[in-house]
Amino acid sequence: MDEIEERTKILLVEDDKKLSSLVKEYLEQQGLDVTIEGRGDKANAAIEELKPDLVILDIMLPGMDGLTVCRNARPNYRGPIIMLTARGDDLDEVVGLEVGADDYMKKPASPRVLLARIHTLLRRVNAQPPAAPDKRLEVGPLVIDSGSRSVTMAGLEVELTTAEFDLLRLLAENAGEPISRDRIYQDLRGIDHDGLDRSIDLRISRLRTKLGKDGSDLIISVRGVGYQLVVAG
Repeated sequence: MDEIEERTKILLVEDDKKLSSLVKEYLEQQGLDVTIEGRGDKANAAIEELKPDLVILDIMLPGMDGLTVCRNARPNYRGPIIMLTARGDDLDEVVGLEVGADDYMKKPASPRVLLARIHTLLRRVNAQPPAAPDKRLEVGPLVIDSGSRSVTMAGLEVELTTAEFDLLRLLAENAGEPISRDRIYQDLRGIDHDGLDRSIDLRISRLRTKLGKDGSDLIISVRGVGYQLVVAG
């Protein structure tokens, strides 16, 4: 695994003191700078003040739940957010992704697996953009700028999370070709698709909504394969 930049700042929003201390100790041994906030109603202020590179956010928190924290943070915070929950309810995952989470883990989360997820998200965010000709991808009315990590649709800016941006860019880089769920999971999360995880399907749905009335025509489902970004002929 590549080394993550030494001064990378992580905000861990978790009220379980034993768990947060364990996670903080492990991540700091890996060279990360971890700040703990134990209350949900103080989390958004902590995000604004610390400006972390990544947020690890529990759902069940005193003062304010993690889903509300995530929803409130997203208009101004574009960094990756990993949500944690002790509950086995798939609805938490659905809502978490809808309010802007980039990844989702059930507790107890292995510190090693958590580190791998952090590494994957930060590597994508911090990756050097490709050579100048490839910085800007245009597919019909859709324009993706990898340098600024910005997206416009028919001239209007589209606000995307880290995971949504990376998924859309992958589809645009392969416009006109169907991309399988297995490849999407491998390219974006570094894991195999287990056939049950719905996060990619949820992100596709969110992308279609955010791209406006033409979103459903631009990103199509390919039966038995995955998804494809359509190139107008």
